[in-house]
Amino acid sequence: MSDLLLWRHADEVEQGDEFRRALTFRGEKQAKSMAKWIRQEAPKHLRILVSPALYARQTAKALDLPFEIKTQLGPKTKASDLLAVAGWPDGMGKRHGAILLIGHQPALGHLAALLLSGSEEAWSIKKGCLWWFSNRVRESETQTILRAVISADLVGE
Repeated sequence: MSDLLLWRHADEVEQGDEFRRALTFRGEKQAKSMAKWIRQEAPKHLRILVSPALYARQTAKALDLPFEIKTQLGPKTKASDLLAVAGWPDGMGKRHGAILLIGHQPALGHLAALLLSGSEEAWSIKKGCLWWFSNRVRESETQTILRAVISADLVGE
């Protein structure tokens, strides 16, 4: 079994260059709250891959864990790019235990729809929200399981 966690960046300033916008005060609180939950609940061997956008990197920094910046996770990416960079479920997920992608809409929502329904749809993932998937093989059939969907507002202090 391998895990894939999709974390949409926390709330960011809406104006300015897409790659240089920072988290808002609310976004900082969201990132800290969700990071605390992730550190408590996520698998131990977690490989963290992050969009190069400043607010995504700031979201990742709240975890206080090493992470890799991947240009393939930028704001204009596609669901297929997310799966390719993660190597999930057949590649990196099994070697590293779990993959956490910190990225953007609409790609994260499209990927969640693809994993659960088999086709990309315009599903929306709220800022700061985490979707946790597992992959397993049963009777020669590959299955994707939704383990958790959690909003930063629900784990906030």
